[in-house]
Amino acid sequence: MHETSAGGLVIDGIDKPREEQVAALIGRIDRRGRMLWSLPKGHIEVGETAEQTAMREVAEETGVRGSVLAALGSIDYWFVTDGRRVHKTVHHYLMRFSGGELSDDDVEVAEVAWVPIRELPSKLAYADERRLAEVADELIDKLQTDGPEALPPLPPSSPRRRPQTHSHAHRRRSDEPTPGRKNGRGPGP
Repeated sequence: MHETSAGGLVIDGIDKPREEQVAALIGRIDRRGRMLWSLPKGHIEVGETAEQTAMREVAEETGVRGSVLAALGSIDYWFVTDGRRVHKTVHHYLMRFSGGELSDDDVEVAEVAWVPIRELPSKLAYADERRLAEVADELIDKLQTDGPEALPPLPPSSPRRRPQTHSHAHRRRSDEPTPGRKNGRGPGP
């Protein structure tokens, strides 16, 4: 079985000095009760491109909007669910913050935060995402030095053709309370 997802690293202040740049991250509680910080991402819906999914998922999971600037790369991994092995590919994009406010209203997210870009290597829980943050750092340097035309072109993207093999069991309605959540606002962790 194969699943495909997409997500993004949204940077606010991308044209400012590094010490003023922040990235929107999501926090999820693992089985041991630890908060694990990661990039927002989710399944590609029928008819969506990976870039469209990245923008939608970032907005759903963080409350902020971003526009895609460049591909950061893809992460492939295997996991087992319901006794089946699943190969998952997640496409990630560097995104410029374009509006909205942080919100942890998504049922899949425990917390959201703006994290200084220099803290990403110590904050991100997964090595593959820390590697993508390094790629983002290099792309931001190119953007600031040589302008947007220096960024590599986006790879060709087409709508997903195969049916999704995973679905969300429950999406909380906007009027349902979110037990035990922090509001995600403020300076962040």
